Amino acid sequence: MYDINIKNKIFKTMKKKIDEKKKKCSNWFFELRDIICLELEKIEGSKKFKRKKWKRDINGTDKYGGGEMSLLRGDLFEKAGVNISTVHGPISKELKGKIPGSEKINQFWASGISVVVHPFSPKIPAIHMNTRFIVTKKSWFGGGTDITPSNFNSGSSKRLAKFFHTQLSQTCEKSKKGSYKKYKKWCDEYFFLPHRNEPRGLGGIFYDYLDSGNWENDFCFTKKVGETFIDSYKKIVKQTKNLKWNDKDKNLQLFRRSRYAEFNLLHDRGTKFGLQTNGNIEAIFMSLPPNTGW
Repeated sequence: MYDINIKNKIFKTMKKKIDEKKKKCSNWFFELRDIICLELEKIEGSKKFKRKKWKRDINGTDKYGGGEMSLLRGDLFEKAGVNISTVHGPISKELKGKIPGSEKINQFWASGISVVVHPFSPKIPAIHMNTRFIVTKKSWFGGGTDITPSNFNSGSSKRLAKFFHTQLSQTCEKSKKGSYKKYKKWCDEYFFLPHRNEPRGLGGIFYDYLDSGNWENDFCFTKKVGETFIDSYKKIVKQTKNLKWNDKDKNLQLFRRSRYAEFNLLHDRGTKFGLQTNGNIEAIFMSLPPNTGW
């Protein structure tokens, strides 16, 4: 009886700690959503984000969490989406054994934010960012951000990408020395279209299964990724929003968007995770560009 009481006490303590972490992360993703939407609205001008809540439906019940879409269709940002979600429930058979800790438990919890911006001007790069915290028998952080200019080879695009990578490098190295090189390589390998044998964009960082043993440090790094993303992108947009462009530039942008769509439909982990966990279809496909050109 004594051993059982001790085990129960330990279990309750551990559950309380993980519940506190869940709440902390979920609250941060909401806060970051508001920061990003406000900053993008400031740059856009008169147009505002429209929000739509959704609930996760499993077998006719909506008690397994949900999220909220924020979508802006403006003059500068042709389509900008900022999604947040906190979902939980049974692990689907498609995910069973394929994510850490799912072999020993049948429940999961996940909270995160996903951002994709498709500007109207082909001179402004498209950009993506997402961060998340997932709990099964184990828990970990994941996420990243990457930039996709229309013209990979122009001097302007290369300068912008260099600036973007410099900001990310500083964020990574402050968290853990040597991590930028690792996360950049992971990003280059992940955001790659094998059927085209070409990259989706000019890279950034990507990380997953981050559980260093110091939860606060991992959380702090994940927060900084989101902050670095919006701080960097604001400066990039301000540098490029008034640049002149022509039909050739626009056609190249539409071509680049087609590659973006191919990756997100065929290879993106977030797309697959959303579909395999009964996520909201509109939110899952928010990342797709408003139009393309194959």
